[in-house]
Amino acid sequence: MVWRVSVDRELCLGSGICAALAPELFELAEERSRVRGGEAAPDDTLLDAADSCPAQAISVTDGARILGPRP
Repeated sequence: MVWRVSVDRELCLGSGICAALAPELFELAEERSRVRGGEAAPDDTLLDAADSCPAQAISVTDGARILGPRP
């Protein structure tokens, strides 16, 4: 199983929380976050990054199901 991770760079505030939580998947570029690769093995850290994003710019999906950010 693979999770798909994306960042809406229009919404991103560049706080860097995601890059601090999961530096292997997120990086800051041009003052905004971006995903390295876009797919990752299931990991609660990715959900934590999506939940911690102040702009809710990160989405984590498993096929058609949205996993994060969690309500």
